[in-house]
Amino acid sequence: MHEDEISKIILDHSFHILKQLGLGLLESVYETVLTYELKNAGFEVRTQMSISFYWKELHFDNGFHAKIIVENIVILEIKSVRKISPIHPKQLLTYLKLTGLRLSLVLNFNEELLKNGKKMVANNLT
Repeated sequence: MHEDEISKIILDHSFHILKQLGLGLLESVYETVLTYELKNAGFEVRTQMSISFYWKELHFDNGFHAKIIVENIVILEIKSVRKISPIHPKQLLTYLKLTGLRLSLVLNFNEELLKNGKKMVANNLT
């Protein structure tokens, strides 16, 4: 399955979760429910993954934490904030570069319409 197919399924599940649960819950609630739904849909889902990386001879065991990684293909950052900050997509681009993955999504569950609360970030995606 490719990045675009996985992201469509993620967005479909996210839309239904937002429709059912509504706005204003903690990020951890949306993260847990989305993880549950994606696992039930048959996806390999890892949460709160500590990602290590190297800088020359320095090794960083905990360079960053990815909230959700789906099928080792798409990184998800779950938010429940007034508005996605410009730094969030920039952070995800860094995560993509460090992991070699090519697609990430920031999903803000505090928007009436999910399309207004999502940002897709790609790295060398054709």
